[in-house]
Amino acid sequence: MQFLNDRRPSHDLTYSDVFLAPSYSNVASRMQVDLTTPDGIGTTIPVVVANMTAVAGRRMAETVARRGGVAVFPQDIPAEAIADMTSAVKRSHLVFDTPITLHPTDRIINALDLMHKRSHGAVIVVDDAHRPVGIFTEIDGEGFDRFTPLADVMSSHTIAISDKLSPPDLFNALNERRVHLAPVIDDDGRLSGVVTEKGALRATHYRPALDRIGRLLVAAAVGVNGDVAAKTRTLMETGADVIVVDTAHGHQQKMIEALAAVRSVNDELPVVAGNVVTAEGTKDLINAGADIVKVGVGPGAMCTTRMMTGVGRPQFSAVVDCAAAARAAGKHVWADGGIRHPRDVALAIAAGAANVMIGSWFAGTFESAADTLRDSDGRLYKENYGMASRRAVTFRSRAETGFERARKEMFEEGISQSRMYLDPRTPSVEDILDRIVTGVRSASTYVGATTIDEFHERAIVGVQSFTGYTEGQPIPESW
Repeated sequence: MQFLNDRRPSHDLTYSDVFLAPSYSNVASRMQVDLTTPDGIGTTIPVVVANMTAVAGRRMAETVARRGGVAVFPQDIPAEAIADMTSAVKRSHLVFDTPITLHPTDRIINALDLMHKRSHGAVIVVDDAHRPVGIFTEIDGEGFDRFTPLADVMSSHTIAISDKLSPPDLFNALNERRVHLAPVIDDDGRLSGVVTEKGALRATHYRPALDRIGRLLVAAAVGVNGDVAAKTRTLMETGADVIVVDTAHGHQQKMIEALAAVRSVNDELPVVAGNVVTAEGTKDLINAGADIVKVGVGPGAMCTTRMMTGVGRPQFSAVVDCAAAARAAGKHVWADGGIRHPRDVALAIAAGAANVMIGSWFAGTFESAADTLRDSDGRLYKENYGMASRRAVTFRSRAETGFERARKEMFEEGISQSRMYLDPRTPSVEDILDRIVTGVRSASTYVGATTIDEFHERAIVGVQSFTGYTEGQPIPESW
């Protein structure tokens, strides 16, 4: 990457402070661009779901890995739950979505409680042999008592599609029958999954992120306190493919010791460590055993660190310096935080990031781990909170005495409760991934790059004023 006219300012920059200048390009199509990440973990798009308790759960991990990214399970989650979630993701199909299933004797209220766990918005009603006998959607329940059995209201004249069909054939089968969703069945008629028109189409555009034996990829976080080696060993035994050593201030002695503990039991899985914002911090974590360094202090939407402490650094400049230090050592960085638009992902890659971590932007989606709620106007939302907030600290210290919990709860650097509304236009994380991947692929054609490494090498970045940033924003109504 170079600055336009070689003018790097003396002050640090955020993503909003900079822009990409177009260059001569011989990349004729977005589809020529390969977004496989250079960090070698197996992701085929540069998206990592941040290890936030309200965001990175089983549904999120499965969905994002199917589209080429990876989610990091938080360190606060009990080991048994991590094992269950990892096992579920590893069993997930690489093309079909996991269906929500109920029995014909179950009630409308049961279906409504589960309806918004998946973006396809349907419950597949199955018999005792797990064969689909109907589909229930929210509209099917209108006008009926909530305790009405599904057998009385489900759409029973539905099609089922063979699980042997290719994604294009799946799309055509749905399109020809003018339905957006159908259950997928095996040779014995048992339910294998569910497919939508968009899902079939996406399967032709994305490549799943897979482990060494062809299952969906999973990452998991461990903190710097307690028996780090034992926790790492447990995560490895559960099937985690990437270990993320995570703490708000990564450039400290405890992190160095934690990395040593992780390396004492793990010499095969990639190790990510952070967070830092300086070249010195990056070098120290790499020397201590990190393969990838997580960059970012304070740019997250739920984080109050900068306002509480004054500590942090504008994210674009932090990524530029840390990525250069990592590259010199043959390693990589993840840009963690501050992502609010697809342009920010492109700019993080231009700065040198191999992957980009996103948290709060994904919180307001069907797949995030929090429960789906409705406000007084009927709008769907989910509650999100920062991982250094009082709410997170309370959850993290639940096994300690009331006195110790109360002491720790006095110190917080995050928002404890925020409503993240589901955008009706992009209610699924897959909708957001479509926007990100489209944006980064298109940016690559402007830069003249077909890979992430080429993108970084060829990117020319300029500095803009606030009005320059505002000028680039669309105007949805006339002025």
